[in-house]
Amino acid sequence: MPNHHIPKTMQAIRINSFGSWQELELATHNVPHIQQAELLIKVEAAGVNRPDILQRRGHYPPPKGASPILGLEIAGIVVDKSATADKYQIGDKVCGLVAGGGYAQYATIHQDTALPIPKDLNFIEAASLPETYFTVWNNVLDRAALQDGESLLIHGGSSGIGVAAIQIARQFKFAKIFATAASDAKCATIKSLGAVPINYLKEDYVAIIKAETGGKGVDVILDMVGGDYINRNVQVAANDGRIVNIAYLNGAIAEVDFLPVMLKRLTLTGSTLRNRPLAEKAKIAAALHKHIWPLIEEGKIKPIIDKIFALKDAGLAHKYMEDGRHIGKLMLEI
Repeated sequence: MPNHHIPKTMQAIRINSFGSWQELELATHNVPHIQQAELLIKVEAAGVNRPDILQRRGHYPPPKGASPILGLEIAGIVVDKSATADKYQIGDKVCGLVAGGGYAQYATIHQDTALPIPKDLNFIEAASLPETYFTVWNNVLDRAALQDGESLLIHGGSSGIGVAAIQIARQFKFAKIFATAASDAKCATIKSLGAVPINYLKEDYVAIIKAETGGKGVDVILDMVGGDYINRNVQVAANDGRIVNIAYLNGAIAEVDFLPVMLKRLTLTGSTLRNRPLAEKAKIAAALHKHIWPLIEEGKIKPIIDKIFALKDAGLAHKYMEDGRHIGKLMLEI
């Protein structure tokens, strides 16, 4: 039964033409229609992520069938649902991962990639979780299989992904965590979260980690930089190390000496989240609900929010992210 007070149209962010942050503006869109097993969410908050910037520049088109509106993570209230959606009721507060459509007053989400909001979290905090925690879980735990007693290096340790990865890795026994960043303020945050900070503008992370690990190197590396880091990651990886790339801010092309890859039996892998089959995203959602949500509810893992923008100021949020000074997440309040 349709909910009678859902409007036909809504405000959402439109990309006028691919390019700068100034190309984002608030515009009128139709409220999206729910498909099978989907929920319609009145969006209260949405996260801003690097892939949104890539999409705005024309480099990251939405997957087939996904909303062309920016935004990969939301939190809000269920206001309507498909007849086949049986996990949530109208009025439930949820957050979750969407393949697009977050920068809007209403968005649809498949019930299997929606999660209940952890208790005591507000909508802003809840919306800051999905994209980063799905990404970290899938790459650090599923792909790189971090174990108790292992060491981890995170590049971009003060980013939304970085602060999530440090906090998740802290839950492993005897894990030694290193994280790179470009300012003393960012390094202070990294240290406060329990990782060894390395200011890459002043220090050589390869030398520091070799010294700190007695020459052994690190077991797992999570890298969103790429470029010249690709070779250096190979140098600093321990025997049987796993290197996972989730982005290439400095470029995806590098000349790599593969001899140490062979001698150290390294695994080089990478992934994106957005174009993965629903079943894979659902599996990650279930793992987060089981393993990470209780830690958030116990206060062992905390959302870290840098700045909150109004929906109409999405362009300014992009500019702020591109300036690279933020620590933690940038959020939109709808």
